[in-house]
Amino acid sequence: MKKSGIINQPLATAIAGLGHLDMVVIADAGLPIPDGPRRIDLALSAGIPSFLDTLRVVLSEMCVERAIIAEEMLLRSPALRAELLRLLGDGVAIQSVPHEHFKWKTAEARAIVRTGEFSPFANVALVSGVTF
Repeated sequence: MKKSGIINQPLATAIAGLGHLDMVVIADAGLPIPDGPRRIDLALSAGIPSFLDTLRVVLSEMCVERAIIAEEMLLRSPALRAELLRLLGDGVAIQSVPHEHFKWKTAEARAIVRTGEFSPFANVALVSGVTF
């Protein structure tokens, strides 16, 4: 049995398999998931697991170079957006795009992690960096 870190096997496998510029999306419960990327469904009920809790765990194991979010998050979920930016830190470039464009970009992801989050526009595409 794994002793620490991410114990969800599909999520651990997805992160371990990332290369430079590969993308993982952390999504709210309502984001449509296209057929191409691997769906990792963690949603249990409203708010469980939360978007931010899931993001914290993923960031503990993933090297992130940049992130993509929907412009609409600023108006509809400003507190969540502020915490997202704090968690990502100053070293991660943030790109804001219209939500329709964000949904289109998710087709390029290696995996989409569905949470139980019910906050509007609680989605982020994390673009993998390198550790060297």
